[in-house]
Amino acid sequence: MDDRAELIRQLKKIDLATGILVEGLQSGPHHSVFKGQGIEFSEIREYVPGDDVRSIDWKVTARYSRPFIKEFTEERDQTFYFVVDISGSSGFGSETTKQRKILEVTASLAFAAVKNNDRIGLVLFSDRVEKFIPAKRGRKHLANLFNVMIDHAAASQKTDLAAAARFLAGALSRRCSIVILSDFASPDFFLPLRILRRRHEVLAIRVADPRELDLPDVGLIELEDPETGEQVLVDTSDPVFRERYSELVTEADRRLHADFAKNRIPETALLTDEPYDIPLKRFFGGVAKRRAGYVRVL
Repeated sequence: MDDRAELIRQLKKIDLATGILVEGLQSGPHHSVFKGQGIEFSEIREYVPGDDVRSIDWKVTARYSRPFIKEFTEERDQTFYFVVDISGSSGFGSETTKQRKILEVTASLAFAAVKNNDRIGLVLFSDRVEKFIPAKRGRKHLANLFNVMIDHAAASQKTDLAAAARFLAGALSRRCSIVILSDFASPDFFLPLRILRRRHEVLAIRVADPRELDLPDVGLIELEDPETGEQVLVDTSDPVFRERYSELVTEADRRLHADFAKNRIPETALLTDEPYDIPLKRFFGGVAKRRAGYVRVL
């Protein structure tokens, strides 16, 4: 990470600005960009006239030859796990590194969650889970999470999001909201994420740098893969090369976006050189609306 004192100063500014994300988004007393999960199973009881027939538990009904329904209670607090990519590719940035932007976004979301008295936990991953901190409430816990994010040195430069997803599927029993912050430059991770999504809410925040999307005309340059160390010499003054590069990046981005949609995982993309408060507010507002629709269907 960058200079520690400067990072801490920046995080304090983020704390003050977090109200932008919280303002105007309410669900009863639950006041946050993070809406309640909606409903949580409470008990099974015998059906009485006036109950919603869609709530009937048919297995129990068949067993006792009279109707029973499932009752649910509304959840107001939540548990969030921020799953943070610390692999080599996250260290890239033309002005601000993806790693720094991920820290800022995580801080803003974590401050909002703590102000809402939600539980927050942290997972740092490369090609393995390097750090797992169980979710708790409170600013002291939040400070501990930030210290870990700032001070932790990655043991590996490679990325394996699938490994992190499999770990979380085994480690988390209670339903959680899992926010993954990464460039998602990782192979074959959608199946583990799909399995994880069966029990938990999974949200994806993709962070990219403008120079990854559009190569500048600066002549011959040597590009190096930060995860493998592989190097290649390219001529950025060649317009055909730059155009083909742009086409490949655009197509890869389109496929990734389509795969998130196909797997019903909400995602949003942020650039390292752009403000993130309004895009995040819009993103989580959309997530809250989808949750509300899900609850009505039930």
